[in-house]
Amino acid sequence: MSPADYAVLGATMFVASGLQGSIGFGAGLVAAPVIALVEPSLLPALVVMLACVLTLLVAIRDRAALDVRGASWALAGRAPGSMLGAWLVVAVSATTLSWIVAIAVLTGIGSAFLGWRPARTPATLAIAGVLSGIMGTATSVGGAPMAIIWQGLPPARIRATMSAFFLVGSLMSVGLLAFAGLVTPAVVQAFLLLVPVVLAGFFASRWLNRFLDADRLRLAGLFAAAAGAVVLAVRLILGG
Repeated sequence: MSPADYAVLGATMFVASGLQGSIGFGAGLVAAPVIALVEPSLLPALVVMLACVLTLLVAIRDRAALDVRGASWALAGRAPGSMLGAWLVVAVSATTLSWIVAIAVLTGIGSAFLGWRPARTPATLAIAGVLSGIMGTATSVGGAPMAIIWQGLPPARIRATMSAFFLVGSLMSVGLLAFAGLVTPAVVQAFLLLVPVVLAGFFASRWLNRFLDADRLRLAGLFAAAAGAVVLAVRLILGG
């Protein structure tokens, strides 16, 4: 990739990390469409690896608010979902995967705007975990199912619980993607270059949390993610 490509990815990951550090999810929604435009071969491994760093930081910061029981039920579903997602990455072409990214992002955003609020039970938490595992491993966009199931909780609890869930789930996904040969030298290089940007975005979120309204920040992130997904879809249509 060129320096300009890295600059675009760096700016994207800074915004994505700041968003997730503030509301507990959204990094994949923002970053995946842009990475699919710049260098689709980096998906989904790059975003999943960067998510490990970001979710660890947020989980440590907000650990006092963690819902251990809810996270445990969700993780019970994440494991089989991650295996299905890893199979999907190997089974489909890069173009098909890019379409899946665009559709997954727009579906997640649509659900968030519609305000669907399913009851939180062990069964629904596990089902959300399965869907998150499939989407997160295959496309790096696994936040929507968990954001829907945990919406309405206090902000700190959402951030802590989602971050703990995504930390364990992302580590599962990285292991499966590595086993499938998808953690390439190019992915590792991009990861090492972008980790400092993720750290900067996380620390910026601590400052933003004091001054910005979380609902407005969430809407801004959703609009940005939708724009990226639409641009990706248009490019696929014109190119295909």
